[in-house]
Amino acid sequence: MKRIFYGFLAILAISNFACTPKTAEEITEEPKEEALIMDFEKYNPPSTLVVPEHTVTSAKFPFIDVHSHQYQMPNQDLSEVVAAMDSLNMAVMVNLSGRGFRRVGDQFDVNGHDYLVNSVKKVTETYPNRFVVFTNVSFMGIGNDGWTEEAVKLLEADVEAGAKGLKIYKSLGFNVKDIDGNRVAVDDERLDPIWAKCGELGIPVLIHSADPKSFWDPMDENNERWLELKTHPGRQRSATDPVPWEQIIAEQHHVFEKHPNTIFINAHMGWFANDLGKLGEIMDKYPNMYAGIGAVIAELGRQPRNAKKFFEKYQDKVLFGKDAWHSEEYPTYFRVLETDDEYFPYYKKYHAFWYMYGLDLSDEVLKKLYYKNALNIIPNLDQSLFPE
Repeated sequence: MKRIFYGFLAILAISNFACTPKTAEEITEEPKEEALIMDFEKYNPPSTLVVPEHTVTSAKFPFIDVHSHQYQMPNQDLSEVVAAMDSLNMAVMVNLSGRGFRRVGDQFDVNGHDYLVNSVKKVTETYPNRFVVFTNVSFMGIGNDGWTEEAVKLLEADVEAGAKGLKIYKSLGFNVKDIDGNRVAVDDERLDPIWAKCGELGIPVLIHSADPKSFWDPMDENNERWLELKTHPGRQRSATDPVPWEQIIAEQHHVFEKHPNTIFINAHMGWFANDLGKLGEIMDKYPNMYAGIGAVIAELGRQPRNAKKFFEKYQDKVLFGKDAWHSEEYPTYFRVLETDDEYFPYYKKYHAFWYMYGLDLSDEVLKKLYYKNALNIIPNLDQSLFPE
């Protein structure tokens, strides 16, 4: 009987404890079920950190943007672009899309020589010292007899018409195919005379090969670019689409090696802005290779001390560029490069969900990055636009 009695008391005690009303504080602290479920895309809280901030709306020195695109230049009113350039202290814009684009069947191709001529004409008649036009190569018909020779002749004609460089899009190595349907590698020997001719003509080649390595990695919780791949699913790759990332990068580097007398500007820092030690090794190996910072400022801003050391060491080989023409996004570049601000956001979460820090580069490094290095490799720019 005692055992039954004590068991009854235990049950009663537990029941009373479970029924004890909770305090208001305990109820307030209970998580609401809906608050526990949130998409990563939606979670983007403003920082509560209070630190000094420096608003930088224009660059400290006049600069040359070596990586920009104006796709309709022959028919474009450039006055609005120039007004925005003035507000940013951009002295010269390099339009890499000198031939624009056109659709050929189910493919995109660049326009012909006349389009380039009209692009240069528009610049000459309006703002002759504020824009530079690069030409592009049409790879349609590669493999036909005489294709290489004709491509070289067109390149010479474009430079004679006023083009000051050659831009190679990432389609080379991705989806450019020859007449037999085979992928054209970046280092395809049929292109060697083009690279060599650029060296002879004294014009640089700005080349974009591949994309961030993460695009080739599994799209899972370990991929830093997961959000970008989710919002832009067409960017996801695999080892067979079209080939491994390492293969495209190796093909590009092989071109640098085969043509030491040609200046190459490796767009997007060759996709090694997240591994500056490796990028430094590549730059040491290929003295004819420069690095453009377009679209990778978020990588630099999350490693300010390491990035600053890199810019100081390779200050003669780095060039300012942004890529997409959105004038409101440039101040983020200026803030990263010029200030010592801490913990501020990038403007596209799907590119960078982390916060950034300023590199606080010296005036001499800034001048080289902003304009001096570009003046050394792009021919016939108006040097009077710059302080020294």
